[in-house]
Amino acid sequence: MRRYLVVDDNPAFAENLGEILEDCGAAVDIANSGEKALALAGATRYDALVSDMRMPAMGGAELVHRIRGIDPGLPAIVVTAYIGDNELAAARAEGLHGVLPKPVPIERLVALLGQARRDGVVVIVEDDAALADNLSELLRGRGFAAITAQSVLETEKLGLRPFAAVVDLRVPGGSDGEAMRRLAARFSELPMFVVSALDVEPPVVATRRFGKPFDTGELLDAVEAAYQAHG
Repeated sequence: MRRYLVVDDNPAFAENLGEILEDCGAAVDIANSGEKALALAGATRYDALVSDMRMPAMGGAELVHRIRGIDPGLPAIVVTAYIGDNELAAARAEGLHGVLPKPVPIERLVALLGQARRDGVVVIVEDDAALADNLSELLRGRGFAAITAQSVLETEKLGLRPFAAVVDLRVPGGSDGEAMRRLAARFSELPMFVVSALDVEPPVVATRRFGKPFDTGELLDAVEAAYQAHG
C-alpha cells in the first residue's frame, strides 16, 4: 500500500483530499502546517508528498526544500490556485513531479501519485525550452521528475542530486561539453545521456549518445534502464 503525506492549511480541503486518496487504496497522513509535515516526514517513509503552495509561516516551496533535507528521494507534487506564483520557480528547482491547479483534477493527481518514483529526478541540460519542456512531460509520464538547466551556470545551481542527466553538448555559458564536465565533477558516476547534433567528443564518457533529432522512446527506455540499475 502506498502512503502519502498531504499538507494544506485548510483542514477541510486536506481531509477531503485524504479521503479520496484513501478510497483509491492509499494510506494518507495529513498535516495542516509545514512544521507538522516535517515532523511526520522525519518519522515515516512516504511514497509522495502533496502540498499546497501558499500557506502561512512555511509555503510549499520552502516545505519541499526542507523536507528534501530529511528525505531527499521523496517525490513532491504541489497544488495551487496561483499558477503564476513566483514561488513556483523555487519549487520547480527541487524537481517536482507535478504542479496542479485548484480545484485539483483528481484523476490527474491520482495518476501522478501512482506513477511517482522515489529518487526519480533527472536533470535536463538543454537551451531549447520547448524540447526541455517536452522531455520533462514525457519523463513525468514514466513517473520521473525533471530539473531543467538552460546554461552552464544553471548546472552549478542544482541543489538536488539527480539519478541521471540528459545533456546537450552546446549550451550557453561555456565551451562545448562544459555543462557535462561540470555535472560529472559534481555528481560522481552520474549516468549521462548526450542529445546533440554536434559531431564532437564529449568531455567525459557518455552512457549513451543520441543525435538530434532522436527517438524519444529510445531515450526514455535508456533512462528507465539507468533508474533500474540505480535502484
